[in-house]
Amino acid sequence: MMASSSAPRRGAPRETPHLPAKSRMLLIAFALLGLGASTASTYVHHRLLTTPAYASFCDVSETVSCTEAYLSPYGSVLGIPVAIAGMAFFATVLLLVGVAGRPASAARSNVPEYVLLLSTVALGGVAYLAWASYVVLGVFCVLCALTYVAVAGLFVTALRSRQASAVPVTRRAMRDLGTLATSPWAIALVVLAVAAVVATRTLFPAVQASPVAAAAAPAMPALTDQQRAQLEAWWDLQPRIELPIAMAPGATVQIVKFSDYQCPGCRAAHDTLKAVLSKHTDGSVQFVMKHYPLEAECNPRAPGNHLAACEAAAAYVMAKGSPAQQTLDDWLFANQRTLTRDVVRQAAKDIAGIGDFDARYDQALQEVRADASLGGTVDVQTTPTIYLNGRQIAGRGSVLPPAPYVDALIDIARRRR
Repeated sequence: MMASSSAPRRGAPRETPHLPAKSRMLLIAFALLGLGASTASTYVHHRLLTTPAYASFCDVSETVSCTEAYLSPYGSVLGIPVAIAGMAFFATVLLLVGVAGRPASAARSNVPEYVLLLSTVALGGVAYLAWASYVVLGVFCVLCALTYVAVAGLFVTALRSRQASAVPVTRRAMRDLGTLATSPWAIALVVLAVAAVVATRTLFPAVQASPVAAAAAPAMPALTDQQRAQLEAWWDLQPRIELPIAMAPGATVQIVKFSDYQCPGCRAAHDTLKAVLSKHTDGSVQFVMKHYPLEAECNPRAPGNHLAACEAAAAYVMAKGSPAQQTLDDWLFANQRTLTRDVVRQAAKDIAGIGDFDARYDQALQEVRADASLGGTVDVQTTPTIYLNGRQIAGRGSVLPPAPYVDALIDIARRRR
């Protein structure tokens, strides 16, 4: 019997495996989704740090908020916003699939394995960030979630598309890199992508890494004439409300902050205000702390999952009149990620000498509830909400401007009384 004509002939070259067109399009689609979300995240994070009263389009509520995620300790690593790392990752994958995955490329069969290795590492990173967002912070970030979906999509698509090979991946990678290095288009695209990421990082303002670093920051730079003019124009447009809080004798500026000790944005505002108020110790600027915990026990208007927020606010109230109150205030914000009711009780005892926390708790909670009630009266919707001489400078989707802007606002308010 004659052998089938479809059987491979001895000595005939074997067909080189290739990346299926459908898989390549899926990888490109997920990379574009992630790059778009990361770019939008970078833009929003930049605006939050540089633009007074910026309201992010992805801040829907206390629990659906990009601001809470970006300004939390998880929003940056070593002072570099996580979103920029996302841009670099997705741009790398897009270049890899777009250039090396072309039908004419000799490296196309190896692309799924390269993407799988990269996305495996990225999957671990986004799993940690998702845990931090949903479990620790208790917020849902829409743009963050899109990047999580993109990474997972890349991982699954690459896993299903990879092809077995007897050649170690490191040897194939070195060979493919050598091939790509001879392509002018590949070199140009890599240079362009690296330049874009570096330029983005260079233009990004410095991100404070901790309260200690913020407190030790150098003198604030003065605003330019153009920045001050824009700030004054913005100030003139802000509506003014009458807060039922008496101005302290000798004060010409009053800053009222509605805050929650487990709110990442409140921690950032705490650091900024601490740096600003350290310049105004002559009594001309009055700072008033009002509590607006996102916990139903003491604030039924804003129930949330900050389950130690009422205890933390009560501890601050109990420490009134003690020189340790400011130290306790700093400690609660610095340790907000690990606060529990028992941790707050122990800190109140160790830092402020409050040994009868439980006995004084109900009475202190009355003041916290009164603050929360006042917040409801003036329509506080997010934390922190901050008023400067009755004009709102943070809240409703906007964050407190950087310290130089707040310092300039104090000067403007003083002159516009």
